[in-house]
Amino acid sequence: MNLETLCLVCDVARLRSFSQGARENGVSQSAASQAVHLLEHELGVALLDRSKRPVALTAEGEVYVQGCRRILDEHRRLAARVRGPGVPISGIVRVAAIYSAGFLNMGRRLQAFRTMFPKTRIRVDYLRPDRVLEAVESGEADLGILSYPKKSRTIRVLPLRLEPMALASLLCAPLARRRRLQPEDLQGVPFIAFDRDLPIRKAVDRWLRARRIRVRVDMEFDNIETIKQAILAGQGVSILPEAAFEREVRERLLVAIPLPPPAGLARPIGIIHRANRRPSPTAERFIGVLREGGVSGGG
Repeated sequence: MNLETLCLVCDVARLRSFSQGARENGVSQSAASQAVHLLEHELGVALLDRSKRPVALTAEGEVYVQGCRRILDEHRRLAARVRGPGVPISGIVRVAAIYSAGFLNMGRRLQAFRTMFPKTRIRVDYLRPDRVLEAVESGEADLGILSYPKKSRTIRVLPLRLEPMALASLLCAPLARRRRLQPEDLQGVPFIAFDRDLPIRKAVDRWLRARRIRVRVDMEFDNIETIKQAILAGQGVSILPEAAFEREVRERLLVAIPLPPPAGLARPIGIIHRANRRPSPTAERFIGVLREGGVSGGG
C-alpha cells in the first residue's frame, strides 16, 4: 500500500467509476482495478461493491476511505511544511461548486491560477448545494463554493461576493416595457421558481412575502439554466442573479428588470472548508485568487 493507491481508491470511490478514477490518476483501468484488488486482498475485506452500477463503497470501504482522506490531507500539510518558501506551489485542490456559481466565474479564475502556479491542478465537481456541503464535510472536497453558506461547528465560511438579483423576462413580454416594477405589477404573474428546498427559493419567497406579492408559481426547477430555458420558451418570468443571465441580456433575448423598491435582494456566494482543518497552502492560494475581486465584486 502506498499514497498513490490511497489516492486511487479515494478517486474511484468519489467518482464511483474505475475508468474515471484511473483517468484522474494517469493509469489504465485494468491497473486501477488490479491495485484496488490487491489492497482488498491485503486488508481481507471488500472495499467496493462491484455488483452495483455505478460501483459503491461497502460499509468497510466507507470507513477505510474516510481514513485515507485524513491521511492524504495530513501528508499534504506535512509536505507543505518541509518544502519551504522557495519551492513552487504544487498539488491538487478539490473543489465542489454549485452549477451557476462555478460556471459563471470559475473559468477566468482557473486560468489565472494555472498561469501563476503551473505545477498545480484544480479539480472541480459541479453539484447541488446539499452535495457541495456534504462533499466538504466528508473530505471529498477541500473547498466548496456555495450560495447562502452557513457557518457551523464543522464548516467555516469565507464571503466571496454578493450577486444582485432582478426579474428575468422575455424582451417582448409586457413587463419588459417597465423601467421599474411596482409590487402590484407582479401580482398573479406566471412565475418560474426554484425548488422549494433550495436556499435561493426561500430567500425569494421571503422577499415576496415581505412585499405582499403573490405570484403564480407554474414551474419549479433546481437550477438556473433550466429556469432560463423556460423563460425563453415563454412560460413566465423569474427572479435570478443578474450575472446568471447577462449573456442573454447582451444578446437581447432576455431583459433584467430592476425589482420594486426597496429592492435589496442579492444572492451571497461563499467559500466553505472544514472548520477543524486549515486548507493546504495550494488551496489557500486558490482562495486568494477567487477573492481578488472583493466580496461584492462580480467575480
